[in-house]
Amino acid sequence: MAKPTERQVIRSSGNVFADLGLADAAELGTKARLGAAFNLIVERKRLTQAAAAAALGINQPKVSALLHYKLEGFSVERLMHFLVALGQDVEIVIKSKPRSHRRSHRRQIRMTRSRRPRLCGCPCS
Repeated sequence: MAKPTERQVIRSSGNVFADLGLADAAELGTKARLGAAFNLIVERKRLTQAAAAAALGINQPKVSALLHYKLEGFSVERLMHFLVALGQDVEIVIKSKPRSHRRSHRRQIRMTRSRRPRLCGCPCS
């Protein structure tokens, strides 16, 4: 009878790309979240690839690439603009890491359908 091997479980950092040791892990994680949102919106609106392409001003093969999470040819900004073109508001939340019981300061940047970023959620906006 073979001896059981000991397995080690390592807690995830919350970003699978960082766990894999990739240098651009934060950007890849952001693109993956934006890609997932894109897929959800296209599915929820029941858009064909051709209809999504027309709404975004791109060709159908690029929509196909997005729907298959082939995101290397798209910047984070461009993915956010695609979501705005599909009628979504995109918010970027920037907050300091909280120390034990310290409350974190939070700023939000919203991209609205007018395509003008605006600050909101803090006294300086």
